[in-house]
Amino acid sequence: MIRIVVDTMPIDASVELALVEALPAGAVATFTGLVRADDGVATLTLEHYPGATEAALRAVAQRAMSRWSLLGATIIHRVGPMHPGDRIVFMAAAAPHRGDALAACAYLIDRLKTDAPFWKQETRGADARWVEARDSDHAAAARWND
Repeated sequence: MIRIVVDTMPIDASVELALVEALPAGAVATFTGLVRADDGVATLTLEHYPGATEAALRAVAQRAMSRWSLLGATIIHRVGPMHPGDRIVFMAAAAPHRGDALAACAYLIDRLKTDAPFWKQETRGADARWVEARDSDHAAAARWND
């Protein structure tokens, strides 16, 4: 089971977790990303390319499913304007054993940061700027290269 959602609506982590926990797995690993208030960020706005973004996320999840013994992979990502403390991403990996669930969950977030076409704009007061991927994001994603 692969579940991919890109939406403007707030993420209900308890609902998403319940869907993954309904699978006959022995372990579920999750990651929830929150909007940070770094250096006074008041609003984080995410834009995406509909269709292409979902396809990129599905490809990441499919690679995780084939690399580890997973029963399910979920990626829920929010777009539009968000504020510090809002959930921006929720992901989960369900597997028979914790090792595969934990590794796959780490893989999902590391690859999402570089493989999915999202554009981030941070607003601080009257100043808005686009945010580029960090070198650390590329290094984290590269650790999964074969």
